Amino acid sequence: MDFAGFTLRNNLIVAPMAGVTDRPFRQLCKKMGAGLAVSEMVTSNSLLYGSAKTKRRANHDGEVAPISVQIAGTSPQMMAEAARHNVNNGAQIIDINMGCPAKKICNVMAGSALMQDEALVGRILDAVIAAVPETPVTLKFRTGWEMSNRNAPNIARIAENAGIRAIAIHGRTRCQHYTGHAEYDTIAYVKTLVSIPVIANGDITSPEKAKYVLEATGADGLMIGRAAQGRPWLFREIEHFLKTGAHLPPPLVSDIHNILNEHLEDLYAFYGVDTGVRVARKHISWYTRGLTGSAAFRFRMNQLPDITQQRQAVNEFFWGLAEHHEHLDYAQSNNDERHATWTDPTTSQPVSTAR
Repeated sequence: MDFAGFTLRNNLIVAPMAGVTDRPFRQLCKKMGAGLAVSEMVTSNSLLYGSAKTKRRANHDGEVAPISVQIAGTSPQMMAEAARHNVNNGAQIIDINMGCPAKKICNVMAGSALMQDEALVGRILDAVIAAVPETPVTLKFRTGWEMSNRNAPNIARIAENAGIRAIAIHGRTRCQHYTGHAEYDTIAYVKTLVSIPVIANGDITSPEKAKYVLEATGADGLMIGRAAQGRPWLFREIEHFLKTGAHLPPPLVSDIHNILNEHLEDLYAFYGVDTGVRVARKHISWYTRGLTGSAAFRFRMNQLPDITQQRQAVNEFFWGLAEHHEHLDYAQSNNDERHATWTDPTTSQPVSTAR
């Protein structure tokens, strides 16, 4: 896929997620089949550039290009400076956050709250693009602030006129947060209005759903977030299905065990052993959710204080799985999103994502 001046291996993009899309996760998703991975959002407040958290978020050592960094804020001047700062530190694409629904972000009129002020949106886009004229700038936003005002079409036009190179749209309003089901009609309509690439985001949990969303919206690509938590191999499954119409074989327990262990070692190296243990817990929980016997394992694992015990617990859990099953075995009562149902708006019929 040609995207913002770069040629990607495919049209599958890892959505920026605060506390999730750090460098280890981005690298892993690219290895597992993603064409691009966007960083978790970096503050535009220059007073925080020296904080450990902001430094980690701006750390791209060894990262596979292109490097896309998302910035968040509400001041055109501060956003422009943030763009320059991140480009000077290795960013090759600047992405602007106008999609985050978190209260602490929206309360300062950043994230998706910006969609309420279209004039300010224009000023921010103009300022950022002028600040980094040699660097492509992209924009992520939602269908609107609330159901009664889905102004994504207006924001898309403003973005294209400003010189934004591509847009990603989450199929929910800010007021919906992540509840209910994503709707794709607004994304499809936006696609008819602009000539820049449009990326569809929201509830893409399986290869079949990915194919449906591309066809329903006419989008140029897909952005996948929560469904990849603990399941980064979803990208290679979707890539294969879109190319061939066939499914890859289910992953082996041994393969996922190795993927998780490599991910853990990257987290320990990136964060240090103390923070690394804490960050690793949520990823281990995501990898194992829905697997037979995982509830008791997660409860015990979350009490372990160091990497030696954490490593051993993970190994014992997966060794135990491998004794009984060659492939991952999900409990029948699992209500995980990968076994959820969604409603096809063209038929109003429920469709299962389970395989």
